[in-house]
Amino acid sequence: MIKKYCTILLLIIVYAKSAFAQEETANSILNNVYLKIQKANDYSASAHIKVDLPFLKMLPINAKVYFKKKDKFKVDSKSIAILPRQNFDQLTKMLADPTTFTAMVQAKDVIQNIPVTIVSIIPLADTSDLILGRLWIDTQNDLVYKAQLTTKTNGTILTEYFYSSQTAYGLPDKIIFTVDIKKFKLPKSVTADINNTKPKEETKEKQGKITVVMSEYVINKGVSDDVFK
Repeated sequence: MIKKYCTILLLIIVYAKSAFAQEETANSILNNVYLKIQKANDYSASAHIKVDLPFLKMLPINAKVYFKKKDKFKVDSKSIAILPRQNFDQLTKMLADPTTFTAMVQAKDVIQNIPVTIVSIIPLADTSDLILGRLWIDTQNDLVYKAQLTTKTNGTILTEYFYSSQTAYGLPDKIIFTVDIKKFKLPKSVTADINNTKPKEETKEKQGKITVVMSEYVINKGVSDDVFK
Protein backbone atom coordinates (compact mmCIF):
# COMPACT_ATOMS: atom_id res chain seq x y z
CA MET A 1 0.00 0.00 0.00
CA ILE A 2 2.79 2.43 0.92
CA LYS A 3 4.56 1.60 -2.34
CA LYS A 4 1.35 2.38 -4.27
CA TYR A 5 0.95 5.79 -2.59
CA CYS A 6 4.61 6.59 -3.21
CA THR A 7 4.17 5.81 -6.90
CA ILE A 8 1.09 8.06 -7.14
CA LEU A 9 2.90 10.87 -5.31
CA LEU A 10 5.88 10.54 -7.65
CA LEU A 11 3.61 10.77 -10.70
CA ILE A 12 1.96 13.90 -9.30
CA ILE A 13 5.34 15.54 -8.70
CA VAL A 14 6.56 14.65 -12.21
CA TYR A 15 3.37 16.03 -13.78
CA ALA A 16 3.56 19.24 -11.74
CA LYS A 17 7.20 19.79 -12.68
CA SER A 18 6.38 19.14 -16.34
CA ALA A 19 3.51 21.65 -16.32
CA PHE A 20 5.71 24.24 -14.57
CA ALA A 21 8.52 23.72 -17.09
CA GLN A 22 6.07 24.09 -19.97
CA GLU A 23 4.72 27.35 -18.55
CA GLU A 24 8.26 28.64 -18.04
CA THR A 25 9.11 27.79 -21.66
CA ALA A 26 5.96 29.48 -22.98
CA ASN A 27 6.61 32.61 -20.92
CA SER A 28 10.21 32.67 -22.12
CA ILE A 29 9.08 32.50 -25.76
CA LEU A 30 6.60 35.33 -25.24
CA ASN A 31 9.12 37.45 -23.36
CA ASN A 32 11.62 37.15 -26.22
CA VAL A 33 8.95 38.33 -28.67
CA TYR A 34 8.12 41.25 -26.39
CA LEU A 35 11.78 42.27 -26.04
CA LYS A 36 12.17 42.35 -29.82
CA ILE A 37 9.07 44.51 -30.26
CA GLN A 38 10.37 46.87 -27.57
CA LYS A 39 13.38 47.75 -29.72
CA ALA A 40 11.13 50.20 -31.57
CA ASN A 41 10.59 53.18 -29.26
CA ASP A 42 8.59 54.91 -31.97
CA TYR A 43 7.91 54.62 -35.67
CA SER A 44 5.92 55.95 -38.56
CA ALA A 45 5.04 54.09 -41.74
CA SER A 46 2.91 54.33 -44.86
CA ALA A 47 0.02 51.89 -45.05
CA HIS A 48 -2.03 50.73 -48.04
CA ILE A 49 -5.31 49.33 -46.75
CA LYS A 50 -7.64 47.08 -48.74
CA VAL A 51 -10.99 46.13 -47.19
CA ASP A 52 -12.83 43.04 -48.40
CA LEU A 53 -16.06 42.74 -46.41
CA PRO A 54 -19.12 41.09 -48.04
CA PHE A 55 -21.53 43.88 -46.99
CA LEU A 56 -19.25 46.82 -47.78
CA LYS A 57 -17.54 48.05 -50.93
CA MET A 58 -14.60 50.39 -50.46
CA LEU A 59 -11.71 51.49 -52.61
CA PRO A 60 -8.24 50.85 -51.17
CA ILE A 61 -6.94 53.78 -49.15
CA ASN A 62 -3.53 55.11 -48.19
CA ALA A 63 -2.80 56.06 -44.61
CA LYS A 64 -0.02 56.96 -42.24
CA VAL A 65 0.57 54.90 -39.11
CA TYR A 66 2.23 56.35 -36.01
CA PHE A 67 3.37 54.63 -32.83
CA LYS A 68 5.16 55.83 -29.73
CA LYS A 69 5.87 54.10 -26.45
CA LYS A 70 4.17 53.37 -24.21
CA ASP A 71 0.81 52.99 -25.88
CA LYS A 72 0.30 55.84 -28.34
CA PHE A 73 -1.01 54.69 -31.70
CA LYS A 74 -2.71 56.51 -34.57
CA VAL A 75 -3.85 55.81 -38.12
CA ASP A 76 -4.10 59.04 -40.13
CA SER A 77 -5.91 59.03 -43.49
CA LYS A 78 -8.09 61.31 -45.61
CA SER A 79 -10.65 58.54 -45.92
CA ILE A 80 -12.20 56.29 -43.28
CA ALA A 81 -9.70 53.59 -42.26
CA ILE A 82 -11.35 50.35 -41.20
CA LEU A 83 -8.93 48.46 -39.00
CA PRO A 84 -9.16 46.27 -35.91
CA ARG A 85 -7.16 48.85 -33.95
CA GLN A 86 -6.73 46.77 -30.83
CA ASN A 87 -4.92 44.07 -32.81
CA PHE A 88 -2.10 46.53 -33.53
CA ASP A 89 -1.35 47.18 -29.88
CA GLN A 90 -3.35 44.69 -27.82
CA LEU A 91 -0.73 41.98 -28.24
CA THR A 92 2.09 44.25 -27.06
CA LYS A 93 0.08 45.45 -24.06
CA MET A 94 -0.76 41.91 -23.09
CA LEU A 95 2.81 40.61 -23.36
CA ALA A 96 4.04 43.52 -21.24
CA ASP A 97 2.55 41.97 -18.10
CA PRO A 98 2.88 38.16 -17.95
CA THR A 99 1.17 38.14 -14.54
CA THR A 100 -2.17 38.81 -16.27
CA PHE A 101 -2.27 35.54 -18.20
CA THR A 102 -1.20 31.93 -18.21
CA ALA A 103 0.63 30.57 -21.26
CA MET A 104 1.16 27.06 -22.54
CA VAL A 105 3.02 25.56 -25.50
CA GLN A 106 0.43 23.63 -27.52
CA ALA A 107 2.09 22.22 -30.65
CA LYS A 108 4.46 22.74 -33.55
CA ASP A 109 3.47 23.91 -37.03
CA VAL A 110 4.91 25.33 -40.27
CA ILE A 111 3.85 28.73 -41.65
CA GLN A 112 5.36 30.34 -44.76
CA ASN A 113 7.84 27.42 -44.78
CA ILE A 114 9.03 28.45 -41.32
CA PRO A 115 8.79 26.13 -38.27
CA VAL A 116 6.72 27.77 -35.54
CA THR A 117 5.61 27.00 -32.00
CA ILE A 118 1.96 27.47 -31.04
CA VAL A 119 1.49 29.18 -27.68
CA SER A 120 -1.95 29.55 -26.09
CA ILE A 121 -2.72 32.47 -23.79
CA ILE A 122 -5.56 32.54 -21.27
CA PRO A 123 -6.21 35.75 -19.29
CA LEU A 124 -6.47 35.38 -15.53
CA ALA A 125 -9.00 38.19 -15.00
CA ASP A 126 -12.65 38.07 -16.07
CA THR A 127 -12.45 41.80 -16.80
CA SER A 128 -10.11 41.24 -19.75
CA ASP A 129 -11.56 41.79 -23.23
CA LEU A 130 -9.50 38.83 -24.40
CA ILE A 131 -11.08 35.41 -23.97
CA LEU A 132 -8.40 33.26 -25.59
CA GLY A 133 -5.26 33.88 -27.62
CA ARG A 134 -3.15 31.60 -29.82
CA LEU A 135 0.18 32.70 -31.27
CA TRP A 136 2.27 30.97 -33.94
CA ILE A 137 5.84 32.02 -33.13
CA ASP A 138 9.15 31.59 -34.91
CA THR A 139 11.29 30.97 -31.84
CA GLN A 140 14.54 31.29 -33.80
CA ASN A 141 13.83 34.91 -34.73
CA ASP A 142 11.22 35.80 -32.07
CA LEU A 143 8.55 36.72 -34.63
CA VAL A 144 4.80 36.18 -34.47
CA TYR A 145 3.59 34.83 -37.83
CA LYS A 146 -0.02 34.32 -36.89
CA ALA A 147 -2.28 35.35 -34.03
CA GLN A 148 -5.81 34.24 -33.27
CA LEU A 149 -7.46 36.40 -30.64
CA THR A 150 -11.00 35.74 -29.43
CA THR A 151 -12.38 38.85 -27.74
CA LYS A 152 -15.66 39.86 -26.13
CA THR A 153 -16.07 42.94 -28.31
CA ASN A 154 -14.96 41.83 -31.78
CA GLY A 155 -15.31 38.06 -31.78
CA THR A 156 -12.43 36.08 -33.26
CA ILE A 157 -9.83 37.90 -35.34
CA LEU A 158 -7.13 35.95 -37.15
CA THR A 159 -4.03 37.98 -38.01
CA GLU A 160 -1.29 36.85 -40.39
CA TYR A 161 2.06 38.65 -40.43
CA PHE A 162 4.56 38.78 -43.29
CA TYR A 163 8.10 40.07 -42.69
CA SER A 164 10.88 41.40 -44.87
CA SER A 165 12.56 44.73 -44.16
CA GLN A 166 12.06 45.22 -40.41
CA THR A 167 12.49 41.79 -38.81
CA ALA A 168 15.02 43.28 -36.36
CA TYR A 169 12.15 45.22 -34.75
CA GLY A 170 9.45 42.59 -35.20
CA LEU A 171 7.53 44.92 -37.53
CA PRO A 172 5.67 43.33 -40.48
CA ASP A 173 5.59 44.46 -44.11
CA LYS A 174 2.12 43.02 -44.61
CA ILE A 175 -0.74 42.13 -42.28
CA ILE A 176 -3.90 40.24 -43.19
CA PHE A 177 -6.81 40.39 -40.74
CA THR A 178 -9.60 37.84 -41.05
CA VAL A 179 -12.58 39.09 -39.05
CA ASP A 180 -15.92 37.77 -37.83
CA ILE A 181 -18.30 40.04 -39.75
CA LYS A 182 -21.16 39.59 -37.28
CA LYS A 183 -19.13 40.92 -34.36
CA PHE A 184 -16.55 43.16 -36.01
CA LYS A 185 -17.17 46.77 -35.01
CA LEU A 186 -17.17 49.36 -37.79
CA PRO A 187 -16.67 53.13 -37.39
CA LYS A 188 -19.99 54.85 -36.61
CA SER A 189 -19.98 56.83 -39.88
CA VAL A 190 -19.64 53.63 -41.90
CA THR A 191 -22.38 51.91 -39.88
CA ALA A 192 -24.75 54.82 -40.50
CA ASP A 193 -24.03 54.73 -44.24
CA ILE A 194 -24.77 50.99 -44.39
CA ASN A 195 -28.05 51.44 -42.50
CA ASN A 196 -29.18 54.15 -44.93
CA THR A 197 -28.67 52.00 -48.03
CA LYS A 198 -31.25 49.63 -49.44
CA PRO A 199 -31.19 46.22 -47.80
CA LYS A 200 -29.42 43.57 -49.82
CA GLU A 201 -29.80 39.83 -49.81
CA GLU A 202 -28.24 38.53 -46.62
CA THR A 203 -24.78 37.18 -47.22
CA LYS A 204 -23.87 33.67 -46.18
CA GLU A 205 -20.26 34.67 -45.72
CA LYS A 206 -19.17 34.81 -42.10
CA GLN A 207 -15.71 36.31 -42.55
CA GLY A 208 -14.09 39.30 -44.17
CA LYS A 209 -10.49 40.31 -44.82
CA ILE A 210 -8.53 43.50 -44.32
CA THR A 211 -5.07 43.63 -45.89
CA VAL A 212 -2.52 46.23 -44.81
CA VAL A 213 0.74 46.67 -46.72
CA MET A 214 3.31 48.64 -44.73
CA SER A 215 6.22 50.56 -46.26
CA GLU A 216 8.57 53.49 -45.68
CA TYR A 217 9.18 52.70 -42.03
CA VAL A 218 10.95 55.40 -40.02
CA ILE A 219 12.01 53.86 -36.72
CA ASN A 220 13.43 55.47 -33.57
CA LYS A 221 13.73 58.91 -35.16
CA GLY A 222 11.22 60.52 -32.83
CA VAL A 223 7.47 61.08 -33.20
CA SER A 224 5.97 64.25 -31.73
CA ASP A 225 3.23 63.91 -29.11
CA ASP A 226 1.26 66.45 -31.16
CA VAL A 227 0.67 63.75 -33.78
CA PHE A 228 -1.60 61.88 -31.38
CA LYS A 229 -3.77 64.87 -30.39
